[in-house]
Amino acid sequence: MSRATVSILLHSLLALLWLANAEVYAQRPFVTDDAEVAAKRKFHFEFANEFDLLPRSSFPNLKQDTADFELDYGLFKDVEIGAESPLIAIFNAKGLGLRTAFGVGDTNLHLKYKFWKEREGSRLPAMAVGFNVEIPTGDQSQRLGSGLTDYALNVILQKSLTRQTTLRINGGLLFAGDTTTGVIGIVNRGRAFTGSTSIVRRFTEKLALGAEVAGVASGGPQFKGKQLQFQLGGHYALREGFTLNFGVIGGRSPASPRVGAQLGVAIDF
Repeated sequence: MSRATVSILLHSLLALLWLANAEVYAQRPFVTDDAEVAAKRKFHFEFANEFDLLPRSSFPNLKQDTADFELDYGLFKDVEIGAESPLIAIFNAKGLGLRTAFGVGDTNLHLKYKFWKEREGSRLPAMAVGFNVEIPTGDQSQRLGSGLTDYALNVILQKSLTRQTTLRINGGLLFAGDTTTGVIGIVNRGRAFTGSTSIVRRFTEKLALGAEVAGVASGGPQFKGKQLQFQLGGHYALREGFTLNFGVIGGRSPASPRVGAQLGVAIDF
């Protein structure tokens, strides 16, 4: 898919979302999940486009663009279900076969339960747990999918340090599969441990900025696969019910992008 086509799709999506008018919450652009869930019988939608320069070890793969679509639904009070599916474009070096691979990546289904709410005066954070199943809907021959079904559990802690500052910590276990999204991620199959931390401060009613560190280590005595990346970003309420999310990413492992940028939107309806 050409850049012009991607741009047309993105602008069309933004135009549709602009018509919506609803209360919005957003944790994007960060990988670290928040403890919040979609309200009962309400939908939450997120779109994010991330463009990454790949590490030199990924040659002949040079760059990757991932357009990610996520739709969540409040099934019960404090219980959310959702589906997430990416469109991936992988740009390869000239003269080495397929110049650009494009298509749907692997589809992720999740169930999240917020079992503890943060209370004023208590030191305990808000707590939630999520279970994810990723279905191999991507074309493995083009590296758009892993060809594996992934099963993962994630524990989420969220604490208000001040009225404006929120700390979030995730810790998880991938029971089976691998952590790849296109070229990015650990290709080792089997068990992996995931962790991430973000801190976000709200500067105005509309603007919040934060930082994040996220990592993955594959199982086994030698921890053969590692992934580590950092992100600076935030979100800005352009209007009621419409939040713009943005971030800049840097990685320090062969499984992470060298540098990347992310732009997206989030909405409740």
